[in-house]
Amino acid sequence: MTSRERMVTAMLNKQPDMVPVAPDISNMIPCRLTGKPFWDIYLYNDPPLWKAYIQAAKHFGFDGWLPSVCAQTRIRNAAIVGRTAERIYLQSYREENGKRVWAPHVTVYYVADPPTYGVPVEKIGLPRQPEQWEDFVDESEELTEEQALRAARELMGDDGVLGLHVGIPGLYNDAGIFEYYDNPNLVRDRARAYEETVEQRTREVCEMGPDFVFTGYSGCLTFQTPAIFRDLGLPSLQIITRVAKEYGLPSQVHSCGPEAKLVEIAAKESDLTSINPLERPPMGDCRLDEIKRDFGADISLMGNLHTTEVMLHGTPDLVRRESRWAIDVAAEGGGFILSTGDQCGRDTPDEKPLRHDGDGARVGEVLRNAAARSGPLPQCGLPAQPREQCAVVIDRTEGRAALRSTVHGPGPIWSRRRHSRAASRSRISHALRM
Repeated sequence: MTSRERMVTAMLNKQPDMVPVAPDISNMIPCRLTGKPFWDIYLYNDPPLWKAYIQAAKHFGFDGWLPSVCAQTRIRNAAIVGRTAERIYLQSYREENGKRVWAPHVTVYYVADPPTYGVPVEKIGLPRQPEQWEDFVDESEELTEEQALRAARELMGDDGVLGLHVGIPGLYNDAGIFEYYDNPNLVRDRARAYEETVEQRTREVCEMGPDFVFTGYSGCLTFQTPAIFRDLGLPSLQIITRVAKEYGLPSQVHSCGPEAKLVEIAAKESDLTSINPLERPPMGDCRLDEIKRDFGADISLMGNLHTTEVMLHGTPDLVRRESRWAIDVAAEGGGFILSTGDQCGRDTPDEKPLRHDGDGARVGEVLRNAAARSGPLPQCGLPAQPREQCAVVIDRTEGRAALRSTVHGPGPIWSRRRHSRAASRSRISHALRM
């Protein structure tokens, strides 16, 4: 199977040839690997985030998972009203009677973090009416959603899956909570009105030809109870998943934070085929072995290595043990994608598969940087050679994985004398499979 076939099969809760591996590196790590300030990606689309992600997935060699390919539009009617070595402040405006009426908030773009939207100007010491500014001229390429999907497919190839997003109503923040309790009928009416349009939107998405339909949102059960989700969001989820099923496409929900009850609702009361990231306590409430036991026959699972204790701060041996445990408790019968419990942080150590044997058993050597970097490689900003490396060697036969850990010095694994980078990259999509 290709990565694309393997991911789709697992998302349909079927048995792939081996367990797909798709850690969530949706934002920060792809930006870091470009070697550019993060505002180049988020503000200037140079490169667009979707392109940075695909390049990162290909670089690491795991199964690509790009859940929400978006239309690419230019920013209009905005100006840079402040700039430091670490931040750019962008404020929007509208024209009224020949004058600019400035928004009361700004977007803050950082040199090494994703942007913060809707920051009140007074909170960061900027005047409500800027005294000086630099008009922002967005010259990036504009793409419709369908054009962006085609462009992403051309770059991704069969090295991963691409999704398109269909939203569901719900409470997303504290303002939504207050509105729901102050005026519940208004919020319910808005949800019912959305339900009248969501089927058409889902059919339009399916006709564009994604690999799956993506829905949900961060913290679905953080800002609302399961009862409120049933009231506001479940009817739309049922419509979305029913239509996706008609088209033979997987559907997937993302909801970081508490999610165990959402797994039960989605598995028993909708046609959803896949759910992630199944965060474990204390960040979430999902215990992978129990979720698999209770709902694995009804829905495929994607998760759930801890993003800080395991991926950010963990040793290679801990990563190995946690991965093996997840596979042991959730891979039987198919319908499991080894991933992380939400997005890996910016400073998560890099892991790179380098080689693939030719006898049917795949072997990947996963390098975890443990020291400072000695300089960027062309185009990706990775170290020319880590000063210290640990490798987790993963042998795979018949779709199962036996993992063992070894430690290497700074030269042999990374040496160009032993591994041509061009040869490695040509086979990289086959190197790390479980």
